Amino acid sequence: MPVIPAEQVHAGPHPTQEELAQTLLAGQTLLDDTPDHVIQVVDVLKSYGEVLDAYSINLIYQAEEQFLNPFPVLKYLDGDVSPAKLWRHFWHDRINFEYAEYCMKAMLWHGTGGLDEYLDSPEFASNCEAIIACKRRRDPLQGLLHPLFPQFLPELIRTAATTHALGQFWRIMSDLFIDLADAEAKGEVSSIAGVVDFIRDRLVAAAGNPITYKVRIGGQDFWVLPPEAGLTFLVDVAVPYVEAVFLRGTPFLGTVSFNAQAKQISADQASFKYGALYADPLPSMGAGIPPSLCMQDMYRHLPERLHNWYQNCTRGEGDVRVKICQSFQKSMFCVTNAAIKGTFPHPLDSTDQAEQEANAAYANAWASRLVVARTNALG
Repeated sequence: MPVIPAEQVHAGPHPTQEELAQTLLAGQTLLDDTPDHVIQVVDVLKSYGEVLDAYSINLIYQAEEQFLNPFPVLKYLDGDVSPAKLWRHFWHDRINFEYAEYCMKAMLWHGTGGLDEYLDSPEFASNCEAIIACKRRRDPLQGLLHPLFPQFLPELIRTAATTHALGQFWRIMSDLFIDLADAEAKGEVSSIAGVVDFIRDRLVAAAGNPITYKVRIGGQDFWVLPPEAGLTFLVDVAVPYVEAVFLRGTPFLGTVSFNAQAKQISADQASFKYGALYADPLPSMGAGIPPSLCMQDMYRHLPERLHNWYQNCTRGEGDVRVKICQSFQKSMFCVTNAAIKGTFPHPLDSTDQAEQEANAAYANAWASRLVVARTNALG
């Protein structure tokens, strides 16, 4: 396979908002349908699926076993404190769970969608009161702190609820991405359009999966996210995740000034464009860039086919993590494409004018946000 010149990695003009809207309404893919793109998207998602498996297990462990632990120094060990695992951990031969927490904190901070609405509800506040009352009886430190800082423990419970919900979301996405790789290996998926449809179908199938969470304190169970809340996978967790991580994100340390007078960061969180669909992949592996941790995790799990493909592009192993970031970004456009396609208000082939107008408004709303994303770098 010939080496691909660096100047050919990114190609093609930036599409307009109208062109993007028409692409979505026509059921076409945001990413060009090429054999190389299939290799990149399927294999990087397979790697990501294996990483998400570890992320999911650890987030759920933290939410259930480290709940309201004031000093969770061993939270990344999943309960395994063997000398061998401690040694690997200290020498950083491990998954970077810090990135999973970064995504959780982005969801918690931006606070969009049904999950956040429930966390602001009187029902959730009542659950917190019952949990805190039980913990105060068993933990003198928390019994002392709560009257002094009455919002501290409820905020920790909000954090634990978001952590557990994200763990449940990633459990489904991990299985989805690994199943996608298996389907491609069997010849059941052979194009980017097939990838998008596979992801869409699985998202729709899991849409109504309940999101629940309870903790056990002193032999007694307490609901944090009870079944009665009616929280579900797609609307209440997946959509807020896309909003917080794919679109908004958080400013990366070292890339913009946090000085308020510099005004390099918008005061409006809704206008943030630091998410995966906007990020420049070149700073990957730089200090202060959280996605670098995820790129390293995926590098450790790269399928051989994709690793070999990278060896023949630009600088071979020298910029492999940047190339992983580029492939990952392409894959996230496919996931976004699938989510949009699966959530149109009406069938795309509808002949009803009102339904067509509703679909057009929906497509335009997405196109207005994607038009300034890195769609010009997907060629």
